[in-house]
Amino acid sequence: MDGWLTAGGRKLVLGMVHLSPLPGTPFHEDGSFDRTLDTAVRSARALYEGGADGCLIQTVDRVYTVDEESDPARTVAMGLITRAVAEATDRRFHIGVQLMRNALTASLAVAKVAGGGYIRAGALVGQTLTAHGMVRADPLRVMEYRRRIGAEHVRIIAEIDSMHFRWFGGQKTTAEVARAARAVGADAVSLCHPDEDTALDMIASVREAAPDLPVILAGHTRHENAARLMAAADGSFVGTCLERDGWGGEIDRDRVAEYVDIVRRLER
Repeated sequence: MDGWLTAGGRKLVLGMVHLSPLPGTPFHEDGSFDRTLDTAVRSARALYEGGADGCLIQTVDRVYTVDEESDPARTVAMGLITRAVAEATDRRFHIGVQLMRNALTASLAVAKVAGGGYIRAGALVGQTLTAHGMVRADPLRVMEYRRRIGAEHVRIIAEIDSMHFRWFGGQKTTAEVARAARAVGADAVSLCHPDEDTALDMIASVREAAPDLPVILAGHTRHENAARLMAAADGSFVGTCLERDGWGGEIDRDRVAEYVDIVRRLER
C-alpha cells in the first residue's frame, strides 16, 4: 500500500459505494443487511473489473450524530461489508471507509481490522456546520487512536472544502485549511465545487501552498468533465455518473471502464 497516494503520481479513480441505512440507525430496514452487503460487493466488483483503483464505502444513514462515535451494530456491519469487498477484490484495490458524519476512530478501526487502506475524514481540523448540527474535529484523539491500534498505514484523506465540509468561524482559505490538515497528519485532502472553474482555482491554491500534498476531487466529476478536472487533480471520488438509476444505484462496470479510460489518457 505504501506510495499509492502521492502527488503527481498515478491519477486515482476511487468509486463511491453508497450503503443503505445500516443496523443501529433509525432508518435501517430490518432484514435488509444481507441485501446491502451483496449490492456493495457487486458494485465494488464492477469498479475493480472496470479498472478503478479503489472504492470508498460510505454510509448513507440519513441522520447522524455530530459527535465522533458510531453505534456498535453499525460499526460491525461496516466491518463485515469492508471485509467482503476486500475478499472480492485484491490488495491492489484500495478500499476506503467512511462512517458518516465524522466517526473517524470507528472508520480507522474498521479499515485496520477488515482490510481497508484509507479513510475519508469529514472534519479532521476545524469545525463545519451541517444539517445535523456543528461537527467539531478532534485531530489529537484521532491521531492518538491511529497510533494506538497500529493503523499508521491506513491513510487519511481530509475534506477541506466540499459538500461535507466548509470551514466555520473566521476567514480561512482552502489552502490554509489544507496546510492545517497536513500539519495534523492528513495524507491527502479532498475538495470540490459544482462550478468547474472554481474547483480548478481551489486545486491551484492548494498546489501552491502545499505542492507535495495529494488533492482528490470530492465530487462533481462525470464523464463530460473528468479530463479537465483530473488533469489538475491527483484523483477523484466518483459516484453518480457510474451508478445505474442515478445516485445510490448499483455501479455499472461499463460506465466505470469509460471513465477510467478518460483518466488513463491523461497519463500517456
